[in-house]
Amino acid sequence: MTVPELLDLVGIFVFALSGALMGVRKRLDVVGMAVLAEMTALGGGVVRDLILNVRPAAFQSVGYVLVPLAATAIVFFWHPHVARVMPAVLVFDAAGLGLFCAVGTLKALEYGLSPLHATLLGVTTGVGGGMLRDVLAGEIPTLLYDRQLYAVPALLGSAMMAELSTLGLHGWPATLASAVVAFGLRVAAMRYKLRAPLARGVPPSE
Repeated sequence: MTVPELLDLVGIFVFALSGALMGVRKRLDVVGMAVLAEMTALGGGVVRDLILNVRPAAFQSVGYVLVPLAATAIVFFWHPHVARVMPAVLVFDAAGLGLFCAVGTLKALEYGLSPLHATLLGVTTGVGGGMLRDVLAGEIPTLLYDRQLYAVPALLGSAMMAELSTLGLHGWPATLASAVVAFGLRVAAMRYKLRAPLARGVPPSE
């Protein structure tokens, strides 16, 4: 297994934890938990690959399916402990977001999309799974009220990846740099409670 593949699986595992925990909060059974875990972990990548008209990576390796199931089992038996360490898990979630948006943008560029469209597809890769999770769980997708700056870091990371590629900078150094930008902004948003602005005159709900 290569380092990129290992990092991919780590990101999938962390995203799956958040999906399974949503299932616990919604009082779903183990099947519902597994569905949310799989959708959260794999949904963005599957949507990206379908748009690119290629066979989704999730259907080329059994690990992509088993890792979310393992995360579901952990949450099923030890969800109180997982919930307690969720702040640390969110840091890994931010890392997964950065990695997924950068890799998604790079893959879109490799398949001939323009920098703009590749950036949008990179964001889809990073936040698509969470959006599917929220829809299935009956929640308003966080993408539609990005008050905790989740999509914005993905957008900046994806845009940076597209710009670096346009300048002729490819490979893992560029991908890592773009992922770090998205990761750093997401962590800063959590640490300093950064929020996207509401429409003028609309009072905050918090």
